Amino acid sequence: MKYRTSGTCSSQISYDVVTENGVEVVRNVVYTGGCNGNLQGIGRLVEGLPVDEVIERLQGIRCGYKSTSCPDQLAKALLEYKATQQA
Repeated sequence: MKYRTSGTCSSQISYDVVTENGVEVVRNVVYTGGCNGNLQGIGRLVEGLPVDEVIERLQGIRCGYKSTSCPDQLAKALLEYKATQQA
């Protein structure tokens, strides 16, 4: 899936959600733009974690004076994904 970010240096997040042992987990997170090393780190740290855990850990993180951050944008992307699955 792809998510167009807002309010961050990165412009897009690509990611997959797969079901493993009955749990939806995050895979293959790749940011476009932004701080490459840090964003690769985020992708590796959340790899294989349950969607709800990633949201809980990243939601609300701010970047300096901005009201959001690249990690927060991943949480928003996953919340949007969940909303589409429930519809």
